[in-house]
Amino acid sequence: MKGKHQHVKSHNELYNSILHKINSNMTLDKKKANLYFLFKGLFYASAAILSYALIFTISNPAVFILNFILFGFIAVLMGFNFAHDLSHNSIFKRPFWDNMLFEFIYTLVGAHPEAWKKRHINSHHFAPNVEKFDTDLAITGLIRVSPSGNKKWYHKYQYLYAPVAYMSYSFYWVLLKDFLVLGEFAPESTWQKVRYYLTFVVLKSFYFGYILVLPIYYSQQPIWVILVAFISMHMVQSVYTLFTFFITHHVDGANYPTADNDGNINTSWVMNQIESSNDFHPFSNIANFIFGGFNNHVAHHLFPQISHYHYPKLNRILYDALKENNITPNQTTYIGGIISHLRLLKKRGL
Repeated sequence: MKGKHQHVKSHNELYNSILHKINSNMTLDKKKANLYFLFKGLFYASAAILSYALIFTISNPAVFILNFILFGFIAVLMGFNFAHDLSHNSIFKRPFWDNMLFEFIYTLVGAHPEAWKKRHINSHHFAPNVEKFDTDLAITGLIRVSPSGNKKWYHKYQYLYAPVAYMSYSFYWVLLKDFLVLGEFAPESTWQKVRYYLTFVVLKSFYFGYILVLPIYYSQQPIWVILVAFISMHMVQSVYTLFTFFITHHVDGANYPTADNDGNINTSWVMNQIESSNDFHPFSNIANFIFGGFNNHVAHHLFPQISHYHYPKLNRILYDALKENNITPNQTTYIGGIISHLRLLKKRGL
């Protein structure tokens, strides 16, 4: 079903005026942005290489497990800080390099990059929080965030069991979800389809090879310690990833537009992006450095072609323009966002 947002002239004019102010009052300095990403790249790459190398040298089992968790956490941070922007071709001049690095980073965490990118851009960015259009709403039946989602008796307790359930998310993503949605995003042409499936097999094999097979053969730990480390790493990755994902859209106060049977969405594209997103620490350069622009989600949804390096300055223009038009974007702290998300879960379970 093809979706269509409402056409609201004043909303389009607002968007164009914000874009004009950004172009007039901000210098999107590509050189400074390149230096920023170069520094971040060296920082995270060095941390990842060091942590991974230690997997093969640490003899103490407890320290080995902690380091394994650390490596997995660094890999997730690389996804937040680079892969998200790379998926929108907003870092390099040539999209080829954006896509190559994006696929490499997503492979480090075991996710299928091509399917995620298609879901993210064509579904989530088109209509966030809209049932039947935003595939991010279909994570698991255990959690109900949309007011139109099917309510089960156990959703009454979801705000209590959610943090525990979230620990399994990356297992589900890496070991099950990627396989379940694989055919859904396959190209139509025979050659492209062969390439698509072959790439999937190669990247999945690489992931399990570097994260499990090599440590089993070449680390100083028995298999059971490596498996405990692998499971513990995924639990930490899962909780951090899912809470960070969820608080960008699923907090108390976020909007959930609806669509009729013909795909007509009951809001404009501009307001869909603003009212369905949540920012946390939107003016903080430190938060922007840590979360890679995920904390500036309103700006990202409106201007995904602009890298997160520019978001703290861009937000001052954006927020002033929204305030002038009596629009207040959703905004929390990181911890406040988690609390607000759990509050939403409690509300959706009643």
